[in-house]
Amino acid sequence: MAEANNTTVTLQVHRFTPRAERAERARGGSPFARKSSPFGGGSDSAARRPRGKQWVQEYTIPARPEDTVLDCLMTIKRTVDPTLAFRYSCGHGMCGSDAVSINGTPTLLCTAAIRDWAKQPGALPQVDDEGFRHIGDETADDNTNAEAEASADSTDDAAAHGGSLGVIELAPLPGFPPQRDLIADIDPMLNQIRKLTPYLEADGVLATTSEGKVDVFEYLQHPDQLAKYEMLSNCIACGVCEGSCPVFAGGDAFIGPAALIWSSRFINDSRDAKAMDRMDAIDTADGVAACQSVRACSRHCPRGIDVGEEMWQIVAKVRER
Repeated sequence: MAEANNTTVTLQVHRFTPRAERAERARGGSPFARKSSPFGGGSDSAARRPRGKQWVQEYTIPARPEDTVLDCLMTIKRTVDPTLAFRYSCGHGMCGSDAVSINGTPTLLCTAAIRDWAKQPGALPQVDDEGFRHIGDETADDNTNAEAEASADSTDDAAAHGGSLGVIELAPLPGFPPQRDLIADIDPMLNQIRKLTPYLEADGVLATTSEGKVDVFEYLQHPDQLAKYEMLSNCIACGVCEGSCPVFAGGDAFIGPAALIWSSRFINDSRDAKAMDRMDAIDTADGVAACQSVRACSRHCPRGIDVGEEMWQIVAKVRER
């Protein structure tokens, strides 16, 4: 990431260092401690609520408006502070491993451009009529778009004449316990997905032709059959929808939109033979019944899935079966 026109950006990073476990806890703790809870927490809940040192650290580094927030973090990691911890992999919005909260909005580091997220100190957040922030969102209303354009203009001016592009606040993905700095523990979400058998379960009967040969065309699908689940197959389990959901909190009270999206993907697949079993599995108090239809999960899906609409569809399908 090269310096251009002496422009800089300031990252305000919410950092976290977990406290080391004491030896007696590592050996099992008190024999009188409660080992389980009827509410699904127990000793595991304590492990998901890590304690440690929390603070906000500022980094001001050279940057360009077209650079991504991930580019900036990589620069900090390599040249300023090697102790800063964050997660990433492909760097192209395909793996979903670098989901964090940027200016209070869950999104991916690698797709967040500085020009879309940097804000000048003291600027008010851009909020639409429904109470959602729409920084860099094309679905914002006209007033919000005007504010976004004004912010972009100020960023372009800074890029043209040198100076600060603005400030970006970074925090771990909401709804999940932090492990270190910007790394959140997304195991609760992945465990919920695993519980719903996220793979195709066919009837196991090998189709044959009248001549006794394998019928290779038996499992072909019409375009309309593919269209029912094709978009859902784009889910990368990044956790952005769950970090946006006000009901989800680690998977204890609500199974979460990501798990329901994965379940819906196979329920809508004409080749799957376990649709009724899948709907039974999510027809629980912490399944579809816990969804409050807030639709915050739709706001920033990096793969373009209308999660809120899909949630509504699967809830209706479960209740009508």
